[in-house]
Amino acid sequence: MKKSFFAIGLMLAGMLWSLNLRAGGPALDFALDRIDFGTVYTDRMPEFKYNIEFTNAGDAPLLLNAVRACCGTRVISWPQEPVMPGQKGNIEIEFRLAPRAQRVSRTITISSNDPASPVSIIRIIGQVDERSPEPPR
Repeated sequence: MKKSFFAIGLMLAGMLWSLNLRAGGPALDFALDRIDFGTVYTDRMPEFKYNIEFTNAGDAPLLLNAVRACCGTRVISWPQEPVMPGQKGNIEIEFRLAPRAQRVSRTITISSNDPASPVSIIRIIGQVDERSPEPPR
């Protein structure tokens, strides 16, 4: 009796394992996992706009369920329609920085139907500094 339960369990495990190998699904793959804008100075504060590029590296349509940003970062657009396997997509963001010395650390959180990674985070980092005064001549 124990041998038959063991054999049935082994067969079920093998079937589940083979199904898991065939189950692909969508795969969200970003070109970058963080954006580092380096150092900017308070006397020249640019407006920051970025396109975060991604690819559906899987074998099923990819759906972005939600794209959220923190700390004054605004999500301008993201694909509302499914991104087909092998296709690229863009998430467009923008933000402004206060003209004061500060370290910048922000995040973009993307929720998708990627079974391996349903939530992805892109980090935005950088530094705002005061420009050193010119030495007298």
